[in-house]
Amino acid sequence: MTAAIIRTALFVPATRTEIIPKALACGADRVIVDLEDAVAEAQKQPARDQLKQFLAEHPEAQVHVRINGARHPGQSDDLRLCQSMANVVGILLPKAESADQVRVVVRATAKPVWVIIETVKGLQALPEMAQVSGVERLSFGGLDLGLDLGLTSGTPAAERMLDQVRYALLLHTRLAGLAAPLDTIFPDIRNPEGLASKVREARDMGFGGLLCIHPSQVAIAHQALRPSDEELHWAQQVIQASRSGEGVFLVEGQMVDPPVIERARRLLQRAGIAEI
Repeated sequence: MTAAIIRTALFVPATRTEIIPKALACGADRVIVDLEDAVAEAQKQPARDQLKQFLAEHPEAQVHVRINGARHPGQSDDLRLCQSMANVVGILLPKAESADQVRVVVRATAKPVWVIIETVKGLQALPEMAQVSGVERLSFGGLDLGLDLGLTSGTPAAERMLDQVRYALLLHTRLAGLAAPLDTIFPDIRNPEGLASKVREARDMGFGGLLCIHPSQVAIAHQALRPSDEELHWAQQVIQASRSGEGVFLVEGQMVDPPVIERARRLLQRAGIAEI
């Protein structure tokens, strides 16, 4: 599946539509308007009405929407809203637990779906959900899933377990031909160094980026995801040398073959640099 490169996807509560323009302007690759966890039960319908009014008044504002999960009685209302507004360009399905749940969203909206794994049932059903036509990419909710697994959040042991989840997301992303997965949120917005370190780890694991909860995280994540100047120089040398037509050659004394050339292309793509 062909999809845009997404490094950051920033959540905005549906009850705060006045900050959507600021979120769109902060540099995040996508803005996700949240109708689920960020909205109290009594505010669900007012939030839908408020979001629908905002989208009608700002047709240029393209957003994703995190709807309520399949077990929530208001999901059908969320789906009707998303289907009716052209500037809702994608749907996040939280707490996804079956391929049928994903198909309901695809059929109701005809828009790309991001599947969010937040329960052990969802993790078990991941292989089938990833293969549903209309799914664009995968992510997971580390806090919810960790709670369901009985992990002690924030500990090295918990992260070792969640790394198994990351592996599963990468595996089924590749098997299904999906866009690069996004890592879970980094909850400590006062820890930019920790965020940058976590983003670099996710990058090196093969993730495309992460879900963000504050605008201040966006620029930090983008910088952490960008290849270094040395990596970009190497990649440009590889691409230039590959035009010789030789199957295997040397760059800076190191052997280069087709997998290495592809890695160089991906580095340049990640940095938004056209091949020379």
